[in-house]
Amino acid sequence: MKITATPIADVVVIEPDVFADERGFFFESFNQQKFEQAIGRRVDFVQDNHSKSVRGVLRGLHYQLPPHAQGKLVRVIQGEVYDVAVDIRKNSPTFGQWTGHHLSAENKKQMWIPEGFAHAFLTLTETAEFLYKTTDYYAKDCERAIAWNDPLIAVDWPEVDGITVSAKDAIAAAFADADLFEN
Repeated sequence: MKITATPIADVVVIEPDVFADERGFFFESFNQQKFEQAIGRRVDFVQDNHSKSVRGVLRGLHYQLPPHAQGKLVRVIQGEVYDVAVDIRKNSPTFGQWTGHHLSAENKKQMWIPEGFAHAFLTLTETAEFLYKTTDYYAKDCERAIAWNDPLIAVDWPEVDGITVSAKDAIAAAFADADLFEN
């Protein structure tokens, strides 16, 4: 697999080795040992999630606070999304910065988003199916969201005809008012 650094040191893009021929393709979508070598630490995934969204749906910017902070390994198995991670660790040299990458069924890329980051994606195709592994279980009392269009973060989202967010995301906190990571 190929590991590509992003402008934020702890976030990486993972591109698998794909073996394709006239029959189709095969690739190893996850290997614990190779993954841990790539990110430089041990990780235990405890939950897999799967969502399907239509064009223009934006989910996020979501995260969970300690003691149930979640790292996420994300990928797309149908369609394409623009995937974004925002560093919300107050003492980080990249605090408040974001990195975004196109993930699709075609490119088979994955993105590792460690604990301490808010995460969102925007669906760019008619539909997209999005899979992700998490390092902790969903915990409603630790769940938080930051407004996807917060001007302090200023994510440069791709153009789509209309963005649709959930009722919960429509009232997400401003970055300046959000509960963030202390370390």
